[in-house]
Amino acid sequence: MTVMSASPISNVGEDAQLLDTIERWTMRELKPIVREYDHEDRYPAAIVEQMKELGLFGATVSEEYGGLGLSAATYSKMIMIISSVWMSVTGIINSHLMLALAIEKFGTPTQKARWLPRIVSGEVRGGLALTEPDAGTDLQGIRMTARRDGNDYVINGTKTWITNGAEGSCFALLVKTDPQAQPRHKGMSLFIAPKQKGFTVGRKLEKLGYKSIDTAELAFEDYRVPADNLIGGVEGRGFYQATSGLELGRINVAARGVGIAEGALKLAADYAQTRKTFGKPICEHQAIQLKLGEMATRARAARLLVLDAAAAFDRGERCDMEAGMAKYFASEAALENSIESMRIHGAYGYSKEFDIERLYRDAPLTCIGEGTNEMQRIIISRQYIKRNPAA
Repeated sequence: MTVMSASPISNVGEDAQLLDTIERWTMRELKPIVREYDHEDRYPAAIVEQMKELGLFGATVSEEYGGLGLSAATYSKMIMIISSVWMSVTGIINSHLMLALAIEKFGTPTQKARWLPRIVSGEVRGGLALTEPDAGTDLQGIRMTARRDGNDYVINGTKTWITNGAEGSCFALLVKTDPQAQPRHKGMSLFIAPKQKGFTVGRKLEKLGYKSIDTAELAFEDYRVPADNLIGGVEGRGFYQATSGLELGRINVAARGVGIAEGALKLAADYAQTRKTFGKPICEHQAIQLKLGEMATRARAARLLVLDAAAAFDRGERCDMEAGMAKYFASEAALENSIESMRIHGAYGYSKEFDIERLYRDAPLTCIGEGTNEMQRIIISRQYIKRNPAA
């Protein structure tokens, strides 16, 4: 396989070259195997090795640490390309890059030097461990605790729905260092938590879609971690450190939605041009044209919203409203386009022999991941009112 090295990606020409490489890799390496791997829920170990060679595990990490240093806009376009064929693969890198972001943005110089080069190379792979059985959207409700004991912290508790939980080796772990703190977020801290004694992987969670990527429960029992692994070196900043990455996370999920919406549209358009009824391709029937017109417009609007949010992120602006809009609209576009594409395929759309059934199963996750769409609408409303006070 011909791949590009993890060299700096800094200008328009290099960005275009990278995206072209990713598109060719997606068509050559992912498309031929996705149906088989998805149906068997098989982890794509060989693909992960190729992703290391491509430098994808350092996609958004600064060049200083060996990463590609991609902008949010270029990274989003890359995620769109891959998700149009196989969304699960994007989860392997996105959750991993959330770990990298937490360390690069908030870690001490020593933490950055120790961990980021290994994260970029893929030697260390992992994700973000926030969710617990009784705490999802309400992160301040977590129960996992970390108690200081000399030069270490002793951690106890359980996390669930953790992407890369089984295959990953290290996680940014959100805990409570002061369970009695008020407001609650002031008692929360974020640790770099490698797998070692006291850290066990529970059951792998079975899912409707989003196959071939591990989602697991993680259990910590008297798990001892050095105080040097407290991100930033100061207690009480974990909630802010964890949630600050959600803007980029939501842009990523929105980009996945765009990929699914565009992939579903392409499948529908291709099928409509080859399937014939009443002596002509069904794309010439007005009923199908109406569906395709809506699908194309929906996918295009979703793409533009994502790129708008990514541009705001790249400018260093607060973009929770823009990211929320992109995530909300693009995920709903993915869901609607996958259903409409399935209808255009007719009975074949309900068959596992056609790819649309996979997109149909994958799309709902984008409406839930990185904050439900109900929550996104609340965020959008609050931010809009805040930015537009009555005269």
